[in-house]
Amino acid sequence: MERKKFLMSLGAGAAFALAFPCLHGCSSGGEEETINETPVPKGVDFTIDLNSSEANNLKTNGGFILKNLVVVVRNLEGAYVAASQVCSHQGTENVRFVNDNGGIFNCSTHGARFDQAGTPLNNITSRPLKIFRTELNGDILRVFE
Repeated sequence: MERKKFLMSLGAGAAFALAFPCLHGCSSGGEEETINETPVPKGVDFTIDLNSSEANNLKTNGGFILKNLVVVVRNLEGAYVAASQVCSHQGTENVRFVNDNGGIFNCSTHGARFDQAGTPLNNITSRPLKIFRTELNGDILRVFE
């Protein structure tokens, strides 16, 4: 094979190899597509000692921590809220709490946004975000289903 033809065939193949994953992952074919689907956590039941270093970010309103695929938040009013870190849109683990619009959950993968009850706030997905129960007993916060 001539060098020019070889380089051209290599270039086309390399371009396809690089472009195909992006085209597949960025398509708008519907919500049934997945990227890196992680299951939403089930059977959640754990505690956090609010005096521990693990809970430092929960000392201020708007702070959050990640534990066991759960985003545990001290919301802007000082109440504790817990939601799945796994987005209901495509199963990525990128849900975080942001101090927008009174405090919402945001997935950085595709921009899905949810209120503190898990209700979608934009048209990225119609599926709610899983919300877990919280219970405060002294300095121990329990997160559970």
